Amino acid sequence: MSKFVGKRSAARTFLLLAGMLVLSACQAESKMLSAPVTGYNHTSAAINRFTVNGAGGPNLGPHQGGGKQSCCGVVPREWTPGLRAIVEWEKDPDPNGYIKRDQYGQLDTKDYERHAANYSRHKVVVDIPKYNVAGTLKVHFLPCDQVRVSADNIKPRDPRYPYNYPMNMEEPKVCPNP
Repeated sequence: MSKFVGKRSAARTFLLLAGMLVLSACQAESKMLSAPVTGYNHTSAAINRFTVNGAGGPNLGPHQGGGKQSCCGVVPREWTPGLRAIVEWEKDPDPNGYIKRDQYGQLDTKDYERHAANYSRHKVVVDIPKYNVAGTLKVHFLPCDQVRVSADNIKPRDPRYPYNYPMNMEEPKVCPNP
């Protein structure tokens, strides 16, 4: 009988130690954090869709942004020099263009295809400025297909925020070479 009690006691000790190991692993700070994704469109085009490091963001009408968030991107808990983001997006240069509809209100397929033929797709790699506390991934779409990304917990219009651009920016007649 004492052999059985000894085995039970050893099994309990093992399970207790394994449980403590699992709990301590769960409590260890992760180097990466989940971060909502939001966008700011400072142009007269529509941003039909975009991703930042593969995480999708909301569609953005002309001169809109900040109101909708998507979940979730990933950011390092601590900023490191050389931190960058890959941003991909689809742009509609004529978001107010008329597209025919059928008698049921559905988009006319051929007319939609005509309109969508003018969409452009873009991809850039941009630096992420230093942050002290990681937060929302904020993507700014600027004239001439320029993009800026921040990953801090500071809101636009705060003087500490790195990209306080006006929402209504005009596209120049000629864009400078990148």
